[in-house]
Amino acid sequence: MATDSAQGAGAAARAVEIYTDGACKGNPGPGGWGVLLRWGSHEKELCGGEAHTTNNRMELMAVIQALEALTRPAAVVVHVDSRYVQDGVERWMPRWKRNGWQTRERTPVKNQDLWMRLDQALAPHQVRWRWIKGHSGHPQNEHADRLANRGIPKRR
Repeated sequence: MATDSAQGAGAAARAVEIYTDGACKGNPGPGGWGVLLRWGSHEKELCGGEAHTTNNRMELMAVIQALEALTRPAAVVVHVDSRYVQDGVERWMPRWKRNGWQTRERTPVKNQDLWMRLDQALAPHQVRWRWIKGHSGHPQNEHADRLANRGIPKRR
């Protein structure tokens, strides 16, 4: 099941399709992020990771890396399996920004550095969000998951 929502103006008919996922071996632990970008017949894969991180940070990093990879403003559909990311952007971020990046309880927002970076990365684009249930067999989400796992640094 996928849900659909929009940020900013409506997306154009030919949007960049972005599929993202984060992965972590332990939480915290070594983690990775993966991105599949599609525009028409063009496709690009991105992945990377960190030696000590959390799953939420990798979910955020996947979306950030995808948006930062775009070379000009675009209509974008971001497919995520992370309610944390989608709810963060659509429901929580406007209030966090008004409150100086603090929660309702007046404590600093967790992962504030990445939320602020994501806010900047979103700004030039017309973004629609689609939620996909993780590990449900959705081909592009499974592809992003494989990329995220590929990005996890190997222990030496």
